[in-house]
Amino acid sequence: MMLENLSKHFGKIAIGAALLAASVYLAMISVTLAHLEFVSGQTPFDMRPFGYAPADAAELLGGLGKDGRKYYLTRQIPLDTLYPALLALTLSSTICWFGRRMPNSGLVRLGVTLAVGSALFDYLENLGIIAMIWSWPDVSGPLVSAASFATIAKSVMTTLAVMLVFATAIAWARLPKAAFRI
Repeated sequence: MMLENLSKHFGKIAIGAALLAASVYLAMISVTLAHLEFVSGQTPFDMRPFGYAPADAAELLGGLGKDGRKYYLTRQIPLDTLYPALLALTLSSTICWFGRRMPNSGLVRLGVTLAVGSALFDYLENLGIIAMIWSWPDVSGPLVSAASFATIAKSVMTTLAVMLVFATAIAWARLPKAAFRI
C-alpha cells in the first residue's frame, strides 16, 4: 500500500530532486571546483573519472596550499555531501517512475542499485579526499589508491545508472498509449 502511494509521486520526486541536484552541481562546477582548479592549477579529485596516482594527488594537494586544502574541506566537501544523495534520489526515482509500468522490473532494480552504489562510492571518495588532506604531506600510496578506486567506481556506476534512465525512458515511451500514467 505504501509503495503504491509512493509510486504515484515518483515523477514529482524525480523533478524536485533533479532541480536540487542541478543547483548543487552548478555551485560545485562554477564555484568550488573552479576555485580549487584555479588555485592549484590541477583538476580536483572529484573531476577525474579515470582516477589518479599518488604523484597526481601530491601535485594537487601541494598546489592547493594550506588555504586551498582548507577550502576543499570547508566548501567543496560539504556541497559534495549533499550532491550524491540528491543525484541518487533523482536517478532512482526517475527509473522507478518510468519503470513502474514495465514488465521487466529487473532493470529498475539494477538502475536503483547503480544509483545508490554511485552515491556510496562518492561518499567513500570524499572520505578518501578528507583523509588525504588531513594526512598531508604524508599521504600513503594505499590511501590514494583507495580514493582513486572510489572515484573510478563512482564514475562508472553513475554513467551506467544514467544510461539505464535513458533506456528505461525509451522503453516507457514505446509502451502503448493506454499504459502511460505520469
